[in-house]
Amino acid sequence: MAQWEKLRQLESVYLTQVDELYDGDAFPMDVRHYLAHWIESQDWDRAARDHDVAMVLFQVLLENLDIQHSRFVQGGESFLLQHNIRRFKHSFQRYQEEPYNLANIIQWFLAKEKEILQNAELAEQVQLLQVQQNPMETDCQRNIERKMADVKNKVQCMEHTVKCLEEQQDEFDFKYQTHNMEGTTNEAEKTEQMKVLQALLNRLDASRKSMLSGMGVLLDGAEELLCVLVREELVQWQRRQQKACIGSPDSTCLDQLEKWFTTEAECLFQVRKFLKKLEELMGKVTYEHDPVKKQKPALQKRVDSLLTSLLKSAFVVETQPSMPQGKGPLVLRTNVQFSVKTRFLVKFPELNHAMKVNVSMDREAPLVKGYRRFNVLGTNSKALNMAESMSGGMVADFRHLLSLSVTEELHIINFNTEFLLHDMSVSLETSSLPVVIISNSSQQQSAWASILWFNMLCLEPKNLLFFANCPVATWPQLGEMLSWQFLSSTTRGLESNQLDMIAHKLFGKQQSYDACKISWTKFSKENVPNTNFTFWVWFDGILFMVKSHLENLSGLFSLKGKEKTLLKKKQRGTFLLRFSESIRDGGITFSWVDYSPTGEPDVRSVQPFTKVDLCQIPFHEIIRNFQILEEENVPENPLLFLYPDTPKVEAFGKYYTEKSGADSQYIKYIKTKLVFVSKENTLEAKSPMYSDTVEGEGSGPMNPRYGLGGEAFGESPSLPVNHQSTKSL
Repeated sequence: MAQWEKLRQLESVYLTQVDELYDGDAFPMDVRHYLAHWIESQDWDRAARDHDVAMVLFQVLLENLDIQHSRFVQGGESFLLQHNIRRFKHSFQRYQEEPYNLANIIQWFLAKEKEILQNAELAEQVQLLQVQQNPMETDCQRNIERKMADVKNKVQCMEHTVKCLEEQQDEFDFKYQTHNMEGTTNEAEKTEQMKVLQALLNRLDASRKSMLSGMGVLLDGAEELLCVLVREELVQWQRRQQKACIGSPDSTCLDQLEKWFTTEAECLFQVRKFLKKLEELMGKVTYEHDPVKKQKPALQKRVDSLLTSLLKSAFVVETQPSMPQGKGPLVLRTNVQFSVKTRFLVKFPELNHAMKVNVSMDREAPLVKGYRRFNVLGTNSKALNMAESMSGGMVADFRHLLSLSVTEELHIINFNTEFLLHDMSVSLETSSLPVVIISNSSQQQSAWASILWFNMLCLEPKNLLFFANCPVATWPQLGEMLSWQFLSSTTRGLESNQLDMIAHKLFGKQQSYDACKISWTKFSKENVPNTNFTFWVWFDGILFMVKSHLENLSGLFSLKGKEKTLLKKKQRGTFLLRFSESIRDGGITFSWVDYSPTGEPDVRSVQPFTKVDLCQIPFHEIIRNFQILEEENVPENPLLFLYPDTPKVEAFGKYYTEKSGADSQYIKYIKTKLVFVSKENTLEAKSPMYSDTVEGEGSGPMNPRYGLGGEAFGESPSLPVNHQSTKSL
C-alpha cells in the first residue's frame, strides 16, 4: 500500500499531525494527494544532490500538474480545484533556478510522513502488548489542560484590560493637555475641570492597581502550571526515557510537552509585553504614589524568573547517544560515529536556525584518579532547526572519540546554547544520560550490562560514580528489565512463568521472589555455578540467538529440569522449547513426550543447537524435518503439538519453505554432513546428530536413532545400544 494511502487510514490523532505537517505553503497537500503515486516513486534523495536529476523531476512535476488540471476541466470539477492547481504550478516556478531545493523539501515531507506512520505503528504495537495507560496520567493531563486554559484566558482578559487602560490614559492625557492649553482664568471653571481631571486620574489609578493585581494572579497560575510541567511532567518523561533506553515500551514522545511548554512561554512573553506597555504608559503619565512605579520591578523580576526556569528546562536531549548497529543506546565506541538529538520545547518559528548548539564532554568530570577525558571530533556546533524534526529539534552527528575504555566508567555529553528573543537572553544547558565508551566490539556486552544496571536503578542521571557504590536490584526490578530486553528483540516480553523459571535459576526455589535481591557482581561478574560465564553473558547470548534466528517463533521456553513436569501429563508428541544453560553464546533445544506400551510417559530431548547450527538450518525447518528411526527403521517425526496443545503446523507452518523432504535445501545440507560422518566410520562423539541426553543427563539406553529427513541417516553406521553420543554439525 502506498505511503499516502496508509496515512489517510490512520486514526484522527495522527491525521491531525498530517494536517499540521501540511499547514504551510512549502508543499501543498493537494499536490501531495493528486500526485501521490508519482511522488513516491521518484528518487528525491538523488535529486536533492544532483542538479540535472532535480531539473528533470521539476519539469515532470509541472507537466503532471498540467495533466491534473486537464482532468479537472474534463471531469467538470469545481473551478476552485482548477484554480488551485494553476496557483500551485505558478508557485513552484520559484524553484526554476534551484530545483534541488524543491527536491529537498519533498524529501523532507516524505520523511516526516514516515515518522508519523512509524509512531502510529509503534502505538498500535504497544496497544497489542496490552501496555495499559495509567488512569492517573489522563487525570494529570486534564488537570494541566485546565490550568493552561485558565492562564490563557487570564492573558486574553489582561490584553483587553491593557487596551482599556490605554484608552483611559489617552482620555485623561487629552483632557489634561486641553486644560493646560486653554488656560482658563475662571476659578470656578478651573476648579470644575480639576475635579474632572482628578476623577479621571483616580479611575486611572484604580485601573492600574487592578491590572497589577490581576497580573500577580496571572503569574500565580503560570507559576503553578510551570511547577507541574517542570517538576512533574518533565521529570516523569526523563524517567520514561531512561527506562526506554533499556527496552521499556514507555512512550517518549515530546509533542505534548512541547505544546504545553510553548503555550506557557507565549503567555509569559505576553505578560512581559504588558509590563513593557505599562512602562511606556508610565513614561507618558505618572503621579505621586503611582502603583506601576512601585510594583512593576517586582513583577518584571518574577516573570523573567519564571521564563528563565521554563526555557532552561525546555532544552532536552530527545534521543540519547547511540551508534549504528550497537547493542543499545549509551554505549559508544572510540573512532565510531554516533548520533544524538537535542530538542528545544519552546517552538517559536522566529528561532528556526537562530540558536547554535555547542557540544562538549565531561564538563563536570569527577575528581577520580585515572578518570579519562574525551574530545568530540568533527562538527561540534549546529543550529536548532525545524527541518530535521516535524515538531522542531536538532540532530547532531559527532565522529570519533579518543583513548581506551573501562566499562564501568561513565561519561556525560553536554550541550549548551543561547536563547535570545524580545530583548531576553538566557543561557541554556542540557546533557545526555551517562554513556559508556568502549574501544572494541568485544566490550559491548559488558558495557550494555552497565547501562542496563544504571538506568534500572539510578534516579540521579548525573551520578558518574554510581558503580563506586553500586546498589542491589530487587527481583521485580530485574525481571521487568529482562522482559524489556526480550520485548526489544522480539514482539513480546517474558511471560510470568518464564520469569519464575529465571528467578528459580538465580535464587533457587522460593514461595515468592518479590523480596529476593541480586548484586551487580552476581549479575555481571561472577560465573554461574559449573560454567565459565556470568548470568548476563548467558542471558545476552539467548537474546542474540532469539533476535538473529528465533524472532518470529513462538512457544513455551522452559528451563532445564522443568520439561518433564510440564510434559508428562500431555498427549503424545507434545513438545516445548528450552534454552541451554551450559552454552555460553546461547543454545536451544526441544523436548517431547512419548508413552511406553504400559502408558508410562517418556520425555526425550536433543542436544542444543547453537548459533552456528542455526546459520545453516532455520530452527523451524529443524522442527519440521526432525525424525527418529525406530527399530523397524521407519522414520517418524515425534513433534506433533507445541506445548500446551497447538498443532505444529499451526505454530510453525507459516515459516516453512516451499520445498520439503528430499527437495529441501536444508535436507541436502544435512545429507552432506551425514555422508561425512559415514566416511569417518567412527562412533566417537561425531556419529549421530542427536541423542536422547539432556545436556549430559542421559535418560537411559538409546534405542532410536535421531536425524533430519531419515533418508541419509539410514545409511550411517549403527550404534551400540548403550552408546551415549553428542550431535555434530
